[in-house]
Amino acid sequence: MSETKAGQTRKVTIKAFRFNAETDYLPSYRSYTMEVGKDELILDLLNRIKWEHDGSFSYRRSCRHGICGACAIKVNGKATLACKQNAMELLDLFNNELVFEPSSTKRAVKDMIIDKSDFWEKHAAVKPYVVADVDPHPEHETKQSIEEFNKFLDSDLCIQCGACHYSCPALEANPDYLGPAALNAAYRFTVDTRDEATKERLKITAQSGSGVWDCVKCYECAEACPKEINPIEKITKLHNLQFEHKVAPNNVATRHAEGFLRGMKRYGYLDEADIVTYSEGYLGMYKHLKTAMKMMKSGKIHWHSGIPFINSIPKIKNLDEVKKLIKISQTHKL
Repeated sequence: MSETKAGQTRKVTIKAFRFNAETDYLPSYRSYTMEVGKDELILDLLNRIKWEHDGSFSYRRSCRHGICGACAIKVNGKATLACKQNAMELLDLFNNELVFEPSSTKRAVKDMIIDKSDFWEKHAAVKPYVVADVDPHPEHETKQSIEEFNKFLDSDLCIQCGACHYSCPALEANPDYLGPAALNAAYRFTVDTRDEATKERLKITAQSGSGVWDCVKCYECAEACPKEINPIEKITKLHNLQFEHKVAPNNVATRHAEGFLRGMKRYGYLDEADIVTYSEGYLGMYKHLKTAMKMMKSGKIHWHSGIPFINSIPKIKNLDEVKKLIKISQTHKL
């Protein structure tokens, strides 16, 4: 690798994932050397691999304006919209080494092209459209106030590129999980004042094993999104909407959420032992004994934590102020 023209270009070797599901048993990586200019995008480098090195190299592209989401790939494991990302920025970030991979290597069909059927199936499952009994010959438009429109936040900016979906570790571990993109869409149509399927959609997102309660709050989706949408924010609001509309199931996940508030009201901070016993019961807590022992050694909990009738946990100063803040800010009962 070398730099020429006062940093205007760099000679770089790029490794690209290569695989053809019809002919290859295993994937491989091939290297391509080229001069990269300061204004080139990752999509330009994909084009140059195909046009200058190997015409069989395959990837998706369409609008080149960050609108269609077709060209999403991973560069050095980082979710990237190829038509939006400057190549030099990533060369600086990754010390002049670039590895191009599809958004999901296990779903690769040909090189950067993946089978996104799981993404679209989950997206369709949340009813990503307005459900309403509309007059076929309306006499006037359906109006929304600015306040009603603003409830969408940035959820309607999603371009369905799949970057968040294929960066989500919860979905990687649990293929039944709907994923951040689908849940973002669920929020967008749930808060739409023209929609009549609020409870139905909230019940879909409340399902154990697939819904919002299986999100691990790692923020990988927010980091991955090229449109700077924060799906975690929408997932959290779906939590609240489920309680508000009384469709939240009574299970470990919802009781865990209730346990947080319970501890704040009683002591002013989280009572981690009580959260476990409250959400899983005294029989269920035994599976966490190893973790509890480690927490005791570090002083995070005590031997009497979580035992009924022993209330020796100190309370914070100004606990009454905390209770007032909770009362003011709480919009619904858990």
